[in-house]
Amino acid sequence: MRILLLSQWYPPEPQKVVSDLAEGLRDQGHTVTVLTGFPNYPSGKIYPGYRRRFRHVEEMNGLRIIRVPLFPDHSRSAVKRSLNYISFAVSCTLLGPWFVPRVDVVYVVHPPVTVGLPAWILSKRLGVPFVYEIQDMWPETLSATGMVSSRNVLSIVGTFAKWVYRRAAAIRVISPGFRDNLIAKGVPLSKIHVISNWVDTECYRPEKANREMAERTGTVGKFNVMFAGGIGLAQGLEHVVDAAAKLRDTPIIQFVFVGDGTALDQLKAKVETEGLTNIKFVERKPASEMSKYYALADVLLIHLRDDPLFRITIPHKTFAYLASGKPILAAVEGDVADVVTAVGGGISCPPCNPSEIASSVRRLFEMTEAKRQDLGQSGRLAAVNQYSREQLVRQISDMLRGVIEQLDAEYKVLPGSIQAPTKRAA
Repeated sequence: MRILLLSQWYPPEPQKVVSDLAEGLRDQGHTVTVLTGFPNYPSGKIYPGYRRRFRHVEEMNGLRIIRVPLFPDHSRSAVKRSLNYISFAVSCTLLGPWFVPRVDVVYVVHPPVTVGLPAWILSKRLGVPFVYEIQDMWPETLSATGMVSSRNVLSIVGTFAKWVYRRAAAIRVISPGFRDNLIAKGVPLSKIHVISNWVDTECYRPEKANREMAERTGTVGKFNVMFAGGIGLAQGLEHVVDAAAKLRDTPIIQFVFVGDGTALDQLKAKVETEGLTNIKFVERKPASEMSKYYALADVLLIHLRDDPLFRITIPHKTFAYLASGKPILAAVEGDVADVVTAVGGGISCPPCNPSEIASSVRRLFEMTEAKRQDLGQSGRLAAVNQYSREQLVRQISDMLRGVIEQLDAEYKVLPGSIQAPTKRAA
C-alpha cells in the first residue's frame, strides 16, 4: 500500500509513537509519506536547523517527510494554541494537495481535531479514503485540561468532530472507553477499531542503574518514585506534591519528576513554598535515554486528574513503564488502572487523593524487593507479548487493507454493468 500519514507533530519532536507507526508500516513493505509541520513542540519554538517556508522535504530513517508551515506555539494561551492548530490545518489543506504523491489511503493522527479538514480535502483530491486515529477525545480533552471553558466553543468543536467521524472510512481508538464514547455519539460500531498503543521493547527495556547518573540526579540511597513525561494541567501533579508532604516522616522516600510542560514552573513554586526536600526535578530527556532514567526508579508513577475523560485515556507512558520492568503505581481510575493491574505490573489507587497516593507509596516501599521485582517482570512480559510494536502495527496495516478492499468491493463491476469510476489511486 501507498500510505500518506498526516500528523501535526513528528520527530525530532517527542512523538516516537507516530514515527514508530510510520517506520513499522514501512517495515511491513508499505510506502509511507509523512505530511507534518515544522517541529516546535513542546517549546513552541521552531527547532534549530529548520526555517519556515512553504515546503521542507527531508529523508528520515528511510521515510519522506514533507513539512508545511504553521504558527509555532505550545503556551497556555487558548488563542495562540488555536492559531497553532488552525494554521497547520490551513497549510495542509492549501499546500498538501500540491506536495504529496499519489497514495491508496490517508491515515490521520488526532489530536488536534482540526486535522480532520485537510484529511477530508486530501482524500477527495486524491480519490482515496481516510482513516482517523484518535489519541485524545475532543472536545472532552479541551474541557478537562482547562484549555477551553466556553460551552459554545466546546459545542462547535464537538459538532466538527462528529462531522469528521461521519466522513472517515474507519476510526482507530486506543482504548475500550474511547470506543464506548464514540458509540454514544452515534458512530457505528462497524467503523470503530480498538487497537492499543504499543511500546518499542528495544528502546524501553530493563537496565542496570548507572551510579554516575544516580549521583547526578540525586537518587542515590533513596526509594525513588518517578513520574516521567508531560507536566501539564491534565497530570494534576500538585496532588502528588501534597502526597510527598505526607511522606516527610520517611526521608528515604522521594519523588522524581522527569519532563517539562506548562505546569512545571507552578509545580516548582509549590515545592519551594512548602519547603519540600523530597522532590527532585530533572529536565526532559529524549526517548532514547529514558530507559536509563527509569532504571533509577524503584516505582514508576502514572497520575492524571480525576475526570471522566482520563478514565478512558491510556497515556503512552503506561506501556513504556511496563517495558522498563519496574513496578507501577497507577494513580488514575479506569482503563489505565485496568491495564496495569490486569497484567500484574503494579497497583492502583484513586487520583488527586494525597492520602491514598502516600499510602500506596508506603505499601510499595514496605514490599520485599523480590515482590517489587515480580511486579516489574510481569509488566515487562506483558509489554513483549501483548503490546509490541510489530503485532499492533500489523493490526493497523490489516485495518487499512480492509478499508481499501471494502472500497474496491463497493465499486466492483458486476456482470453486464457499466464500469464504475475508481475512487482511489491505482
